[in-house]
Amino acid sequence: MSEPSRTDAADLILGEFPRTLDERFRVAVPTELVAALHAVDGACVLAKQRPGCLSLWEAAAWRKQMDAGVELIRAKMRAGKLEGRSSQVQMLGRLLSTRHADVQLGDRGRLLIPDGFRPFLQAEAGGEVVLVGAGICIEIWKPESWLDYLNRRIPRFKKLFDRLSD
Repeated sequence: MSEPSRTDAADLILGEFPRTLDERFRVAVPTELVAALHAVDGACVLAKQRPGCLSLWEAAAWRKQMDAGVELIRAKMRAGKLEGRSSQVQMLGRLLSTRHADVQLGDRGRLLIPDGFRPFLQAEAGGEVVLVGAGICIEIWKPESWLDYLNRRIPRFKKLFDRLSD
């Protein structure tokens, strides 16, 4: 299933911001990232992206894409096109059930990381995280996971940039 697309493709969410999780697993999202996200009334969706990384999406954009993907799967099920693939459908259901949660950006852009997402982020209360503008969403990384990701991806940056800007 593809990730949700932003409604205003002209705005890219960019930037890298080190932050500290408070004792209640809240993180202050920088004003420029909050503004670029275009979250109506602070309504967002937090998703498990990869171990050591969560992603924060504007709720309506996430819902629109997720609903379209789920409806496509339901249509395939009704048409019998997923016969014999029950284990894959179960796996998808498990991941859909636990992958994302509705969250609210609070005053001053504070975000509470929900209980079920804390082990996936692998960061401790009072620990450091890095908030990264990922173009179409905001990512929250455990610093070690972020550095590992950068070390693997930076060598391919020019090729990716050329491919996307061609």
